[in-house]
Amino acid sequence: MVSADRAPRAYLDHAATTALRPSAREAYLATADVLGNPTSIHASGRRARAALDDALDSIAADLGVPRTWLVLTSGGTEADNLAVRGGALGALAADPTRTAVAVCATDHPATLEAARALGTSHEVRELPVDADGRLDPGAVDEALADGRVGLMTLALANNETGILQDVEGLAAIARGHGTLVHTDAVQAVGHADLPAPGAVPLMTMTGHKIGAPVGVGLLVADPDVPLVPQSAGGGQQRGVRSGTLDAPHAAALAAALHETLGDAEAERARLRDLGARLRAGIRALDPSARLTAGDGVDVADHVVHVLFPGADAQSLLYLLDERGIDASAGSACSAGVTQASPVLEAMHVPEHLARGALRLSLGWTSTQDDVARVLAALPEVLERSRAVASLTR
Repeated sequence: MVSADRAPRAYLDHAATTALRPSAREAYLATADVLGNPTSIHASGRRARAALDDALDSIAADLGVPRTWLVLTSGGTEADNLAVRGGALGALAADPTRTAVAVCATDHPATLEAARALGTSHEVRELPVDADGRLDPGAVDEALADGRVGLMTLALANNETGILQDVEGLAAIARGHGTLVHTDAVQAVGHADLPAPGAVPLMTMTGHKIGAPVGVGLLVADPDVPLVPQSAGGGQQRGVRSGTLDAPHAAALAAALHETLGDAEAERARLRDLGARLRAGIRALDPSARLTAGDGVDVADHVVHVLFPGADAQSLLYLLDERGIDASAGSACSAGVTQASPVLEAMHVPEHLARGALRLSLGWTSTQDDVARVLAALPEVLERSRAVASLTR
């Protein structure tokens, strides 16, 4: 008999991290067998450097940018910090009047907190979103109009709701004010169209969202953009991000990215169909449920974010977990108290709705059976969650 802990699970939390791709695992293991530091000049070092160069060439070709634009990092958070803090400080050094940064109010803490960490040197301007989670071009234009914003950062796909921003259009507004633009594309790679090369000078991504191991990310940075390093060291990677170059993780990232982008069109269509089945099933079993991304709102194909009135997000997750289903919520638990999601607060979602948020996210291993299992479990899960919520209110 298979124990509950070892029984197959329906994994619907790919927006948090997705499964390791076999191609990425093989690339990592093969490159890890190459002895040598890529910056050493002896034969072993040259072999390691060749493996690293092959990976960087592959990444650059898949993204359509020169290899000189690539800065490897330990993940999306480090890449975001390097872009936001390094870019804002670089803009300030070039022009002492650029004493502000602008951040989309619904963005990930990796960018919001990076901006706030600039401290007294910079004013942080949070760009408001509408009820659909989208930035208003007029409001962005107004926020940048005084010429003090050195850098604006906005996520291409929201990590919680999947809602997409018109990054290229908003970047064009920013360029008119001389403002540097960064986009966090961590949640978007493979699930939405990336900005055209050069349209946005700073873009970040991470490996574990696309099937590479945790521990590798990427900043795509135009070399003409002045970036202040956030750590000191031996001057590797244009002096922007020092440290021993990680050839095995680079090779795994290259393999995962190549597979992700190569399959993107077909995979997006497949996940769009699975997402449509989820949405239709949820509407049928609970007509009171509200899909956070309304009709006509562009959303990444893999995210279904829904609000269940009267339910409690934490109990939803526990009850789904008991039934072998992995998902996430639109709220965070701190000191035993469920708090409203800052993303939903910024979208002006009423608290009674935000308490019942659930994020179901799909990925390259998702199947129709995963969707069917969630829809089969939800009626009882919702009933019990609402009973719990009624006792705690």
